[in-house]
Amino acid sequence: MRRFDKTEVQMVPAISIPKALFALPVMALLLVGCGSKANNDTFDLSITPMAQGPSAKSKQILVPEPTALKSLDSEQVVVRVSPSEIQYLANSQWGDRLPKMVQSKLVQAFENSGKLAGVGKPGQGLAIDYQVVADIRSFEIDTSGPRTAKVEISVKILNDRNGSVRAQNVFRASVPVSGEDNAKFIGAINRAFAKVGADIVDWTLRSI
Repeated sequence: MRRFDKTEVQMVPAISIPKALFALPVMALLLVGCGSKANNDTFDLSITPMAQGPSAKSKQILVPEPTALKSLDSEQVVVRVSPSEIQYLANSQWGDRLPKMVQSKLVQAFENSGKLAGVGKPGQGLAIDYQVVADIRSFEIDTSGPRTAKVEISVKILNDRNGSVRAQNVFRASVPVSGEDNAKFIGAINRAFAKVGADIVDWTLRSI
């Protein structure tokens, strides 16, 4: 996998990729090796979403690890260079697999709200009322137009006792990237996720 270098952000049309690759679907590109991570800068989701939803002190919820496509279910930072082509941000990586990091931040956000009887992850033994089941659809820097961080997560609230869907919704946020270096790209993704995460927590508290 050819890695996306920050110097290429300003020159997306001039990216040098063998012509044969343009005919390949995105998933085929993802099968190519991505090289050593030894010199990569490691980034965290540094912003914990802040919630304003109503109190649900009688409820306990479970937050399973979100699902995601292979391109997002990794430590790589995704950069979209066209509607059908992605690359990875050079010399950068998340501190853990992205779904695990999103799960951790959502749990923290629910806990920090102080508005639930309990919040847990699978295996922690809570008597659960609802599961907050998420799927990460987009978590990337989009350079196909103005450079923008985009996060999209779909969520279902499942009644843990009968498996019925209490509510479902899709949450999206876009944040412009202001700056040239990788830290600026990650900062924009953090802000987009903070908006999406806060919306998820608020909506969940209202829905249960």
